[in-house]
Amino acid sequence: MALKLYTYWRSTTSYRVRIALNLKGVSFESHPVNLVKGEQRSAEYQAMNPGKGVPVLELEDGTTLSQSLAILDYLDRTYPDPALLPEDPIARAKVMAAAHVIALDIHPVNNLRVVQHLDGMGHSKADSVDWMVHWMNEGLTAFQAMLPQGTRFAFGDTPSLADICLVSQLYNGHRWGVDITPFARLIEIEETCLALPAFADARPEAQPDAE
Repeated sequence: MALKLYTYWRSTTSYRVRIALNLKGVSFESHPVNLVKGEQRSAEYQAMNPGKGVPVLELEDGTTLSQSLAILDYLDRTYPDPALLPEDPIARAKVMAAAHVIALDIHPVNNLRVVQHLDGMGHSKADSVDWMVHWMNEGLTAFQAMLPQGTRFAFGDTPSLADICLVSQLYNGHRWGVDITPFARLIEIEETCLALPAFADARPEAQPDAE
């Protein structure tokens, strides 16, 4: 039985997991959860993920895993080739730090539930977009400054956790009109990544539930 990934096409966290599954050659079934329609708040889904978000990865034995970074850690330990993190402790910490700038600094303040709450507090759509763009600019600036020079991908000649987080976040950057002029290095990395089928096939617009 294939792994089941509960996902939403525009979810950047789901995008991360799709990339990793593809890179590692792991077969999975995609089970869309429409966040805009609130399907994540159903009693059945909350029983799987009390956090009411995506992604959720259901294993062959019915075990369910939530939170994209935890799922990526599971995949990297269970399917170690290709590795998403270097073995060297310092190199590993540097890759994780860059990935966390996106996964822990940008994403939590830009995620759908936060933006919906801003809307509910009476902020305009323009306010919400300004909020998202501000935090993306802050985080992407920091991410770019953390990168070594002369590598094909963020930290070497193969994609890592940092590249996975970057590419999925840049999707939102393009979507919401972030000025990419200051981020030439990041756009080069994005283009290199998206030339790989593992990344290209995971793109939001390539998903069965894309609207």
